[in-house]
Amino acid sequence: MADKRWSGGGGATASEHILVVFPGYHRSWAAWIEQCLERHGQRATLHRWDPPREIPLEDSLGDLLLSSGRVLLVLSDWFFELGPRPPGEWNDALRGFVAAHADRFAAVNLTNRPLLPATAVLEPASLWALSEEAFEERLLARLGLAPLPTPRTPATRVRFPDTRCDVWGEVPRRNPRFTGRDDLLTTVHQRLADAERGAAACTLLGMSGIGKTQLAAEYAHRFSTDYDVVWWVNSDDRNIQRDRLGELAVELGLRSGSEPGERIRAVRNALRRGDPHQKWLVIFDGWDDTEGADSLLPQGTGHVLVTSRNRAWSERTEAVEVPGFVRAESVGYLMRRAGHISAAEAEEVAAEFGDVPLPLVQAASWLGESGMEVSEYLRMVRERRLSTVDEPVTGDGFPQSSMTSWSILLNRFRRAQPQAIDVLGLCTSFAPGRIPLGLIRAYPHADLPENLRWMTADLPAWSRALDTLVKYSVLTRETRGPAGLEMGPHQESVHMHRLVHDIVSKLTGDDQRDSHRRAVRTLLAEADPGNPLDSRNWPRYAELLPHLEPSGALDSTRPRVQETVLNCLRYCNRSGEYTTGLNLARRTRERWAAFLPPLSPQMLDLTREESTMVRVSGRFREAYDLDRDVLERLQAAPGTNPLAELTTQGAMVSCLRHLGRYDEAYALQHEVLEGTDRLLGPNETATTVARHNLCVSLRLLGRFAEAYELDLENYGIRESVLRARHISTLNSSSAVTHDLRLLGRYRDALARQEPAVRLHLQVLGPQHPQTLGARTQLVMSRRRGGGPTQDIGPEMASLLDELAQVHGREHYRTLAFLTNYGNYLREHGDLSHARELIEEAESGYRALLGPAHPVATGMLANTGLIMQAAGERAEAMSMFEAALAGLTATLGPDHPWVLGCALCATGARNFNGRIADAVELGRDTARRAQRTLGGEHPLTLSCQVALAADLRAAREHEEAGKLEEDGLLGLTRTLGAQHPHTLSARQRTRPYWDFEPYLG
Repeated sequence: MADKRWSGGGGATASEHILVVFPGYHRSWAAWIEQCLERHGQRATLHRWDPPREIPLEDSLGDLLLSSGRVLLVLSDWFFELGPRPPGEWNDALRGFVAAHADRFAAVNLTNRPLLPATAVLEPASLWALSEEAFEERLLARLGLAPLPTPRTPATRVRFPDTRCDVWGEVPRRNPRFTGRDDLLTTVHQRLADAERGAAACTLLGMSGIGKTQLAAEYAHRFSTDYDVVWWVNSDDRNIQRDRLGELAVELGLRSGSEPGERIRAVRNALRRGDPHQKWLVIFDGWDDTEGADSLLPQGTGHVLVTSRNRAWSERTEAVEVPGFVRAESVGYLMRRAGHISAAEAEEVAAEFGDVPLPLVQAASWLGESGMEVSEYLRMVRERRLSTVDEPVTGDGFPQSSMTSWSILLNRFRRAQPQAIDVLGLCTSFAPGRIPLGLIRAYPHADLPENLRWMTADLPAWSRALDTLVKYSVLTRETRGPAGLEMGPHQESVHMHRLVHDIVSKLTGDDQRDSHRRAVRTLLAEADPGNPLDSRNWPRYAELLPHLEPSGALDSTRPRVQETVLNCLRYCNRSGEYTTGLNLARRTRERWAAFLPPLSPQMLDLTREESTMVRVSGRFREAYDLDRDVLERLQAAPGTNPLAELTTQGAMVSCLRHLGRYDEAYALQHEVLEGTDRLLGPNETATTVARHNLCVSLRLLGRFAEAYELDLENYGIRESVLRARHISTLNSSSAVTHDLRLLGRYRDALARQEPAVRLHLQVLGPQHPQTLGARTQLVMSRRRGGGPTQDIGPEMASLLDELAQVHGREHYRTLAFLTNYGNYLREHGDLSHARELIEEAESGYRALLGPAHPVATGMLANTGLIMQAAGERAEAMSMFEAALAGLTATLGPDHPWVLGCALCATGARNFNGRIADAVELGRDTARRAQRTLGGEHPLTLSCQVALAADLRAAREHEEAGKLEEDGLLGLTRTLGAQHPHTLSARQRTRPYWDFEPYLG
C-alpha cells in the first residue's frame, strides 16, 4: 500500500483508516495512539483483541483484515501470549499469513524485551522509553504519515501513559500476569462514566480470593490516563482507613488540621468541588464494615471504587458481582505460567478450583516452578497434601494478607454474631462445594452436641447466622429445588468454595472439630434413604457422598454410619459412577481393615461392591482374584455362610464370563441359581439376579432360545415384584430384546425396545451406562431390522461419542460399539473409516483380553470383511480361516459365532477359487445351523443361500436352485420381502456374517 503523506503548502491527502489492535492490558497506550492519529487527520478505531485459542490464528488475523485500511498491532512480549499459543504457532502465522499481507499490517513495540523472531516481517517501531514527542514522531513515521503542521486539539486530551497523574497514592504495583477480565473492567468503567454527577460509586462484590483487589488495581493502571488523582485506601481496619483517606489532604495541598476527622472533611469538600482536580478516583479496598460509610464516601466530579465481601454495599452503590474466571481465562493463565501443561490439563485444574483466581495462582505457581505433572498435583490437592491457601511460591500481585483479612472477618463474627461461627465450623466438617446444611433442621431428633442444638430449636437465630455469612460472601445460599420450587429451611443448601473451606478450617481451630464431625456423620446417616437401588433416591445419595470422608464417616464404628457408606457405594455401582465408587471403596477398605474382621458382613458387602466396579471398569482378572480370595476365606472359616458363598460365587461367574470361560461360568451360575432359589425363594432380588446372569451365560454359549424363555420369565417376576420402572426390571427388558434380536426376530426386538428406551431415559437419564446399553440394543435392532429408509449412521456416530465420553475409548463397551459402527460403515461404503474403527477395536480387545479370547478371535472375521471389501481376497481368507479355527477350538463347532465365521470362510474359499472346499464347508455349516438355530433363523437361511451359490459354481444347478428357492422363501417369511438381506439374496449377492462382540 502506498504511503499517504502530507503534500507541500499545508494541504493533505485524504485521511486513512487505521485499526489499532491491542490486548486489554495496553488500553491506555492504544487510547493515546488513537488520539495521536486523529490529531493528525487520520481515522482510527480501537480494537481490543484476544483471539480464542480454539480458532486458528490465521483465521483470527484474517478477521482483522475485514476492516478497511491498515491494521496497527500494539506489541509487547505479552501480545504473543494471547490465546495462549506456543511461539511456533505465532512464528508460522507471521511468516505465512502476515507476510502474505504485509502491506496491510504495521506494528509498534512497547517493550525492551525480545519479541519472536518472525515479528521482523512487521518491522515494528520501537517506542520503548521515548518522550511523548519522540513517541509521536516515530509512530507517524512507521505508518508513513506526515504530521500536520498544526495538529488538531481534542476536546479532552488523553494523557501520555508514561506521564504519571498528578497524585498517585500507593496503588499496588501492576500485575504483569493479569489475565482476562476485560469485559468486567469495561463494565465498571462504563457504569462509573454513565453515573450521575456526585453518585459515581461502584462496588466490586465477591468472596475473598476471587480477585477483587486485583481488578481494582488493574482498573487504576488501565484507566489511569482518565484521572488526575488516583488514591488507594486500605480499608480492612477502620482506623487505618481513616488515616489513609486523610493523608490525601496533604497530597492535594489542602489546609486542614492534623486530626483524621478534620483531614477527611477537607478531602471530601475538595473532591466534591473538584478543586484542585476534577478527575479523581478513590479506591477503598476491603471495606466490609459499612457502618459510618456516609461520613467517608466522597462525592463530586470523580469516581469511587470499593471492593468488599459485604453485599450491603449494593444498597449504597452500583454493585458489580465478581465471578471466577471464565474457563478460557483460567486455561490461558495456567498455560502461560506452566508452559509444560496442555489445554486439557489446564482445564482440569481450572475445574478443580472452580475458576477462582487465588487458588489458580497457587496452582500455576506450583506447577510452573516444580514442573510437576498435573495428575500428580491434583492427586496431592485432593488428598489434602497441598493447600489452596498458602501464599504463592512467587508473588503475582495478590495481596499477602488473605489470612489476615479472614481473621479480621471471623473476629468480627465472634463479637457480633457468634452463632455464625458455629455454622461455619459445622460447614468445615462437610466437604467444600454444595453443603446440605438443611439436614440439621430436617432431623431435629438427631443426637447433636449440646452447643449445636440451638440450630434445630431457634429458627430466627439460624436464619440470622446464615444471612450474615451470605451477606459477607462466605457462603452462597441455594433456596430452590430442581423444579424451581421454593424450599423450606429443612431443605436448604449452601455453597462453600474450597478456598473458603480451607481458610476457615485453618482459622477456626480444632477445639470443636470432633463434635462437629460427629454431628455431620450422624446427620448423613439420618438422611440415608436406605434404598440405593431406587433411582429416585440417587439425587440424595449424590448429595451425601462427598461428605462421607470429611465427616469421618469412613472411620466410624457405628453400624448405622457404616451402612450409609455401603449404600453410597451401592449408589455408585447402580448409577454408573464407577470411578468415584472405586476411590471410595478403596479408602473405605483402608479404614475398615483396621477394626473390622475380613469376613464381617460389612467387609463382605464392601468387597462385593468393589469387585463389581473393578470388573465393570474392565479389570476382569483383578476382580476375579478379589472374589476368589473372599470365597477361599469363607470356605476355610469355621461355621458356614451359604448365602455369602453363593453371592461371592455369583460375582466370580461374572468375571469368568468376561474372561471367556463360558462353560465354567454357566456351570457355576447354575449352582448359584439353584442355591439362592432354595435359600431365598424364586422372587427374591438375589434369585432374580442369579437368573438374569444365567441368561447371560446361555447367550454367550449361543443358546439363544433358552436365554429368551428364562429372561422372559425373569422379566415377568421383576415387573410384578419391583414394578416396571425399577432399574433391574428395565435391565431385564433390554435382555429380552437382545435375545429376540439374536434369534433373528428383528421386528419384535424393535417393537419392544423403543418403549423400553423411553423408560430408561425417563428413569435413569440419557448418560447412564444402562441407558446407553438400551440405546445400543435399539440402534442394533434398527440396523438388523433393515427398514427401507433407515439411515442410522448419524445415530450410531452420536452414540459412539457418548459411550466414549462415559466409559472412555478403550472400555470394552465402547470397543463393542466401535465394532458395530465399523461394520455398518463397511456395509455402506465408507471403507476407510470402517477400517480405522475395526483396527482400533481389534487392537483394544487384544490388549484387554489377550489374543486367545473368543471375542479377540472373533474380531478377525470383521477384519477379514474389510479386506474382502478392499479386494484383498487372499488376506481375507486367512483371517476367516484363523477366526474359524480359533473359535471352533474354544467354543465348539456348533456355536453361532463359529457358524458365522464358517459362512464368511465359504465365501472367501469361493472367491479364491476353492469351490469344492467351499461346498464341503457350506454343507456342514448349513446342517449345523439348522440343528443349532432352527430352519427360520436368518443365519441358517443365509448359509443355505451361500451354499446354493457354491453349488452353482460347482455346476450342481438342480440342488442349488432348490436350496436358493427355499432360502429366499424363508428370508421373505422371516425378514420380509423388502429387507436388505432378502433383496441381496434375490440379487445373488453373497451373504456374509459380521461379528458382534459381546462380553456379557
